[in-house]
Amino acid sequence: MVQLTDVNAKLIKARYAVRGRIVNRAQELEGKGRKIIYCNIGNPQALKQKPLTFVRQVLSLLEYPALMDAPEAALLFPPDAVKRARAILAHNPSGTGAYTQSAGIPFIRKAVADFIHKRDGIPADMNRILLTDGASKGVQAAFTLLTNRENDGYMIPIPQYPLYSATIELYGAKQINYYLDEKAGWQLNEKELMASYEAAMKTGINPVAIAVINPGNPTGALLSHENIEMVIRFARKHKLAIMADEVYQENVYAPGKKFVSFARVMHDMAETEVTLFSFHSVSKGFLGECGHRGGYMEVRNMSDDVYAELVKLQSIGLCSNVDGQIVTYLMVAPPEKGDESHELYVKERDGILGDLKAKAEILGRGLSAIEGMHIDIPQGAMYAFVRFDLPHPKDTDLFKMSPAERARYDAARDEDYCLRLLEETGICVVPGSGFGQEPGTLHFRTTFLPPKEDIQALVEKMKTFHAAYTAELQGR
Repeated sequence: MVQLTDVNAKLIKARYAVRGRIVNRAQELEGKGRKIIYCNIGNPQALKQKPLTFVRQVLSLLEYPALMDAPEAALLFPPDAVKRARAILAHNPSGTGAYTQSAGIPFIRKAVADFIHKRDGIPADMNRILLTDGASKGVQAAFTLLTNRENDGYMIPIPQYPLYSATIELYGAKQINYYLDEKAGWQLNEKELMASYEAAMKTGINPVAIAVINPGNPTGALLSHENIEMVIRFARKHKLAIMADEVYQENVYAPGKKFVSFARVMHDMAETEVTLFSFHSVSKGFLGECGHRGGYMEVRNMSDDVYAELVKLQSIGLCSNVDGQIVTYLMVAPPEKGDESHELYVKERDGILGDLKAKAEILGRGLSAIEGMHIDIPQGAMYAFVRFDLPHPKDTDLFKMSPAERARYDAARDEDYCLRLLEETGICVVPGSGFGQEPGTLHFRTTFLPPKEDIQALVEKMKTFHAAYTAELQGR
């Protein structure tokens, strides 16, 4: 029998906070009949978001093509859904049960290139687009391609999405933290990037890439054009590749704000030396099709021989799943004006995004009104990274703690807070230490995906809980 001592040590060290101890306890409580408000992970359809009708209609027809010729088809499916399904089958006659090209079905990659061109007004090459099982597989492919030596390191934002830290650990690379500027709305700070880079170099780490999440996870922040320019200049100066995680690009709520892609800014700067990996996914936005595991990776400024190695890596896994490829196609090529499904599609899309915007405002305004909690209304994505203040127990001497001891102390405090919050209120959030945070600060990450009434209940329960928890600490 395999023992824990036989297991890959890198796997044991890897951590993935959004599905950790607190979530396991939440599931135990739910099994005992407790109502749990799950705010730990961006899984929209698990939290009552309905799938888009057009997407599921086309998938249904492709999974069982005989439906297209059934007498009931006209009653069940609008003509444009049937037409779209027939067109997909014409391009991919082997259907959903056969392997595709390793890079993905060509007409879908062409549709992704057209989507990027329409979104950014810049050229896009279908032969630099790979279809992936969600954005996560694209990120992991980039890590596999770039990690060449034991001391290779990756600059990642703190706070970050744990995919990055966990993958770095699994691949035996080095994690280089750079802190986002909370006081400046979680933008990137060039001085902080430089300090992070120089600290890594002094310890013998070779930085090879910088990861950026825009809109932010867990912060919900939206990067400005100027901030992205700064990152690109920094990457050029230090010969870094850029990994642009842009899966929340449809999730923008702040008035007057809009998503700007790294590809667009790079084109505006006429940048041809910095390699860019950009990632998108069907799991977020307004589709919320997490279970279909679809997405794409676009690559810019990469030679043919290097790109061939990336395609080879994809071929080792044969191809991404076909249903995910199709959902990616439907994301980038939705019903157009004049199609029978267009009006319903727009209504469903705008309804989902409008609801998310309203819930972001309820959460931001509600939690920021609680004494000892700090949060702006999220500008984008599906999350808020909430800072909260707690008094220290009377016998605590912070000055005697080493940095490592202080980190463990803070992690124990935010984990206890989130676990007690779950036990007493049924609210499941993730401790900030699972994403990384400035030393001496405490946070938790919450989504605003649950139904509106649950978000309103969350705010009220949080107010009562935080006051009671703080008062208990003050009495110790």
